[in-house]
Amino acid sequence: MSEAINNREYRQRVLKELIMELHNGKSVGEVKERFAKLIEGVTASEISEMEQNLIMEGMPVEEVQRLCDVHAEVFKGSIEHIHKPSRAEEMPGHPVHTIRLENKEVKKLIEEDINPILAGLEEAGDEAKLPELAQLLDLLWQIDKHYSRKENLLFPYLEKYGITAPPKVMWGVDDEIRNGIKELKKLLEEGGISARALAQKFREVVNKAVEMIFKEENILIPMAMDTLTEDEWLNIAEESGEIGYTLIDPPPKWAPYRTDAARDMKKDRTELPKDNIRFETGILRQEEMEAMFNTMPVDITFIDKDDVVKFFSNNQDRIFARTKAVIGRTVQNCHPPASVHIVNKMLQDFKEGRKDHEDFWIRMGDRYVYIRYFAVRGSSGEYLGTMEVSQDIKPIQQIQGEKRLMS
Repeated sequence: MSEAINNREYRQRVLKELIMELHNGKSVGEVKERFAKLIEGVTASEISEMEQNLIMEGMPVEEVQRLCDVHAEVFKGSIEHIHKPSRAEEMPGHPVHTIRLENKEVKKLIEEDINPILAGLEEAGDEAKLPELAQLLDLLWQIDKHYSRKENLLFPYLEKYGITAPPKVMWGVDDEIRNGIKELKKLLEEGGISARALAQKFREVVNKAVEMIFKEENILIPMAMDTLTEDEWLNIAEESGEIGYTLIDPPPKWAPYRTDAARDMKKDRTELPKDNIRFETGILRQEEMEAMFNTMPVDITFIDKDDVVKFFSNNQDRIFARTKAVIGRTVQNCHPPASVHIVNKMLQDFKEGRKDHEDFWIRMGDRYVYIRYFAVRGSSGEYLGTMEVSQDIKPIQQIQGEKRLMS
């Protein structure tokens, strides 16, 4: 029997069976009892593989998400902490170090600041500290940055290696926590709910946040450490600042124990097909890029640093007519003589750095047209040209309420 239990495929099957038993209504206690008898040393990778297989076999992501809190509780006492024999993740600035540091601060905020106030609300219904609770909730909302970095920087690398189920499940729970915080903000602002009922809703949200910390530290991080390369962690570290951090100061810059790592990465570039264009943030074929411009719900025109028209988008419902004959003409020759002085003044302000944009809005029949001009500058700040963006904003002004579902 022990040989069978140690067999990875057998354990994988048992893990799936346990989740399915929970799905079919068995209690956590019943599953935990069977789990204790049959499974020892379950790894984070096996849990990930189990979730992946369940989804591939047809179980909706929402079902796995519904079970996520339950199976995390079942596995809590037995998930191995698997780390590579590397200390890189212990260095300040490494994304894993940052995740753990933020989790520590979030847990401290909940346990030392929020929970004592909730206890007072539950025991005595004391509402005197509701303003302080609202301030603490604003701090807790910073967790959105933590989740956004995880979802937009870490998850894409996991998905590249075929690990898709855990990211989907975690993202769903992240959104539940975000929505819970938003609901609490609204309840605190509008009132109309008893102190004890408010405390109960608060407990649900912070308990989910604490449970997510456990999942990140014991499932996500070990799995990511087993999967991502050093260069991929470096990319995540370098891009994290664009999203921001939760309850901590920006960490110091981290670099692996090797020289010129970032430069080496940039050198390692395969030759692209001739119709592909490499950007700082990705690669597009010319056909894709042209189709994107023509699909945008705005008119775009670009003139270069010498005031020559070089490009315009060709979407189906343009506001201002453009023909290919305009390409190569100076922008001054595309405007009536009476308005050329306005164009020249704006371009001079752009070129000399006095302004970065200029906006106009006019009514054209049933349309309310918003016309924006932007100075386009290079990485060193040099003037490259001007982009005109025009849009009918009347439909946008008429939007009310919210739309969260597809039509």
